[in-house]
Amino acid sequence: MHPIKHFITVAKHRSKVISHCKKAGIFWQGLFHDMSKYSPVEFWNGAKHFEGTRSPNVGERTEKGYSDAWLHHKGRNRHHFEYWTDYDANKHCVVPVKMPLRYVAEMFCDRVAASKIYRGGDYKSSDPYDYFIKGKANRFIHPETHELLEKLLIMLRDEGEEKAFAYLRTLVKSKKEY
Repeated sequence: MHPIKHFITVAKHRSKVISHCKKAGIFWQGLFHDMSKYSPVEFWNGAKHFEGTRSPNVGERTEKGYSDAWLHHKGRNRHHFEYWTDYDANKHCVVPVKMPLRYVAEMFCDRVAASKIYRGGDYKSSDPYDYFIKGKANRFIHPETHELLEKLLIMLRDEGEEKAFAYLRTLVKSKKEY
C-alpha cells in the first residue's frame, strides 16, 4: 500500500493536465480534472496497486479481472471516450457517441500529461501517439473523435507541443465542433 506515493503521482499528473489545459484554452476545465481520483474507491485502489510506471487500474484488473476504480472514474469524467457511449434504439446495441470538443481537448491534455508522468525523463513527444496506436484495434470510440485525437497526437509527435497546443487552442476558441 503506497498512499503517499499515489497521492504525489495524482497531484503531479493533475498539475501537468492543468498546465496543458491552460495551453489548450480550457484552463477552468483543467482545474477540475480528475477530482474523482480523491474519492475512496479510486484513491485506495490506486494506493493498493501503485507501481509508479503505469496506471494502478492495470494492477487491480490483474487481481480481480476488472477495476472498480476505473469503472467509477470513467463514469464521472467526460474526458474519457469510454464515458461517451449510449444505447442506439435502432441498432439495439451500445454505440460510441461523438465527444464535445472541450472534452477531446482535455483528453489530449490528459494523455500527454500521463505520458510525461509515467515515462519521466525518458518522455518523447511520440509517446502519447505510440500508446494510442497500441490500443487502436480494440478502441470503442466515435470515428470523428478518434480522427481528431489521432490528428492532435500526430501533430504533437511531428511538429511539437507548441504547434499542437496552438492548433487545439484555436479550435477551442472557434467554438465550432469538429
